[in-house]
Amino acid sequence: MASIKRIGIITSGGDCGGLNAVIKGIAKEAYAFGIDSVIIPNGYAGLYNLVEMDEVVHLNTERVSHIDASLAGSEAGHSRVKISKIADPNKYERIKKGLRKFGVDALIISGGDDTGSVVVDLSSQGIPCIHVPKTMDLDLQPYSVGGDSTINRIADFTRDIKTTGMSHNRIIIMEVFGRYVGHTALRGGIGAEADCILIPEIPVDFEVVYEHMKATYFSRVKRSDVKAGTYIIVVAEGLTNASGEMLYDESAGVDSFGHKKLAGAGKYLKQQFEKRLKKDPEVREFMKDTGMYVPGVYEIPEVRDIMPGHLVRCGSSSAYDVNFGYKAGAAAVFLLLDGKIGNTVVNVDGQAIYYMNTSEAIKRREVDAAEIALLESLGTCFGRKPQKYMYNFVEVKERITRHL
Repeated sequence: MASIKRIGIITSGGDCGGLNAVIKGIAKEAYAFGIDSVIIPNGYAGLYNLVEMDEVVHLNTERVSHIDASLAGSEAGHSRVKISKIADPNKYERIKKGLRKFGVDALIISGGDDTGSVVVDLSSQGIPCIHVPKTMDLDLQPYSVGGDSTINRIADFTRDIKTTGMSHNRIIIMEVFGRYVGHTALRGGIGAEADCILIPEIPVDFEVVYEHMKATYFSRVKRSDVKAGTYIIVVAEGLTNASGEMLYDESAGVDSFGHKKLAGAGKYLKQQFEKRLKKDPEVREFMKDTGMYVPGVYEIPEVRDIMPGHLVRCGSSSAYDVNFGYKAGAAAVFLLLDGKIGNTVVNVDGQAIYYMNTSEAIKRREVDAAEIALLESLGTCFGRKPQKYMYNFVEVKERITRHL
């Protein structure tokens, strides 16, 4: 494509780990080609308002040195704005005018499916864009920066909460982000050796979960010489019931992209447990046998629902995400210089830069439920009766590119 002298960098949607590495990867690779790079702050809100800004931040060597790639979040800032929904008929011309004002020839934009949909939109309007996949949900087709950092945070919090669970003999329900897919709940839960993991891809049978809890938790406490034990559930916010319906917070409305806001999975599950515990005569006998029963005060095990919320997307970035972010940011510059606009970076493997059309990259990728049976055979409950793992052997005969 035509000579590029300046690249605008945008991060959009939710914050997460690895984004500062993406920014540094873009800026350093651009600098190596003699290309200037600038930050367009506050996501697509900043892009829309660029024309009214007095200046933008130039990512020269000194400024880049002050960005810490190991920190989560983004030096460029975020917003959740869908350009096509802005009530301004001249919005695209306004954006182009802002880009011309600061001499920005093309954009590299990092974000998830909503951000990617705007990349497709902007590209169709003649604004050159390259997309770097970013979402802690891991619901895009390629790996997305932020996923590994979030999984590690979920695993850390879930492991840590076991100490208070053991101290009080509690049943702990950890509700985590992930929207309509269960990648982070699944991998974070397995990483922390949770007893039960509930994900949107598998409708939950609460009776199965309850019976698994009883068998695991009761025996765990009874085996303990100090009669201590806990039961840990990691549940994705997009919990689905036996009818396949997700739990929504109807009072919260929708976000700027039209998504209903998910809420209450942990609270709902807590209510389901407490209802069953109160009606189950075996629970009273268990409490008496283990020395916990106090009439009118402590008659059933305590159930706590916990939401680490935004803590799973803040703090530090995992080494994996820093590595991926650097490479993906640099690869985006190569794609841009080769004129491959409207595409998403997939991976860098040796000398190969993998990419795909952004409209394809943002299609939802769900957890492969076929793999869950293997984990069920290891004793983890997924809210259904365990199924037999159906496998086949595949011999690898050539090098393949891998991602999380």
